[in-house]
Amino acid sequence: MGPRKRSVGSGARGPRDKVKTMANKILIPTPLRPFTGKQDAVEVDGTTIGELLGNLTAQYAGLKPHLYNEQGKLRSFVNVYLNDEDIRYLEKEKTAVKPGDTISIIPSVAGGNEPESKN
Repeated sequence: MGPRKRSVGSGARGPRDKVKTMANKILIPTPLRPFTGKQDAVEVDGTTIGELLGNLTAQYAGLKPHLYNEQGKLRSFVNVYLNDEDIRYLEKEKTAVKPGDTISIIPSVAGGNEPESKN
């Protein structure tokens, strides 16, 4: 009877643990791929965007200074999308994720040259 009871207990924890530890795909932009072993996507566990990014930077420490400033805040030029929705318009890093969601890190692109005048 003991093993059966333990099995039931394990079964009760199983689905909850799966939701908590379900890996989500994070798409890595080309400039940051050297820090993820040249991978264009990695799978990371977490229940919120902040948790996913925290686990991502724990797994790939070289990414942290590119994503976060010295105060531990997500850099202003780093845009994060959850299934094509900008997290700035959701709940930012507190945005909940569910199994199968895709997270994209998109660094802002600035600069360029003004077109030359043809005088």
